Amino acid sequence: MRGSSRAAAIESSKAFEAALGAGADRRTLGEELLAVVGVIDGSATLRRALADPSRDAEAKRDLVTRVLGGKVSQPTTDLLRTVVGQRWATERDLSDCVEELGIESLLAQAEANGEIDRVEDELFRFERIVAGNPELRDRLTNRQGDAQAKAGVISQLLEGKSSETTVRLARQAVLATRGRKLDRTLEGYLALASRRREQLTAVVTAATELTPQQRERLGAALHTIYGKSIVLQVVLDPQVLGGIRVQVGDEVVDGTVLRRLDEARRHIAG
Repeated sequence: MRGSSRAAAIESSKAFEAALGAGADRRTLGEELLAVVGVIDGSATLRRALADPSRDAEAKRDLVTRVLGGKVSQPTTDLLRTVVGQRWATERDLSDCVEELGIESLLAQAEANGEIDRVEDELFRFERIVAGNPELRDRLTNRQGDAQAKAGVISQLLEGKSSETTVRLARQAVLATRGRKLDRTLEGYLALASRRREQLTAVVTAATELTPQQRERLGAALHTIYGKSIVLQVVLDPQVLGGIRVQVGDEVVDGTVLRRLDEARRHIAG
C-alpha cells in the first residue's frame, strides 16, 4: 500500500478494534464485511465512488448509509463509514482493507472461542494438502470451474473434521479469489491469525518429525532472532538431508544459524 492507504488502513483497524471492544458480534461483522466486499467488487461505479480521494468524505459516508442502511447491522455500517471516510490511494486498497477486516473478525471470533490455534493449524494443513495434490489444486483454482462444485470439494475435505471458521475461510479463499492465487490468499489468512495473537509462524521443512525437545530448542532460537513468540508448522520432506529449512514470512533462516545460536546459549548457560 502507498502512504495514504497505509494511514487509512491504520485508522480503519483502530475503528475495527473499537467495534469489537463495544461488543459487536464478531461473526456477524465478519460475514457482513465479506458480503460487502463482493458488492464493491461487483460494481465499478460504487467502487470508484467510495474510493475516490477527491470526493468529500462525508458524501462517501452518506453513500454507505444509503446503499447498506437496513441491509447490514449498525456496527458494520458504522465501521464502513469510517473506512470509506479515509483517503485511499487506489480502489483495490479500499476493498482489500474491507476484506481483511472481515477475515480478522472471523478470526477474532475463533480467538474468543479459544479455537484460533486450531484454525491456524487447520488452514495450514489445508493449504499443504492443496499444494501437494495437483489435481485437487486444479479443481479448486480453475477460473472456469463451477462454484458449487468447488464448495462441495471443500465440504468433503473439511466439514465434520475442521472448525466452522476454518471451513468458512477456506470457502472464502477458494470462491472469492479476487484475482489472487490460492496459496498466497491462505498465507495472508495465516499471517492475520498470527498477528491476532502477536506471534510469528515459522514453516519448518525437515526430513523427519521433530521431537518435543527439538521443537522447544528451535522455538527458543527463533524467539531470540525475532523477539516474538513463534508457532511452528512442520512440513516433512525426505529430500531435506542433514538439517532443516525454516521460513518466517519471506525470510529463510539457515539451519546452521539456529545451531550456532543454540550452541552459544548452551555455552553461556554452562
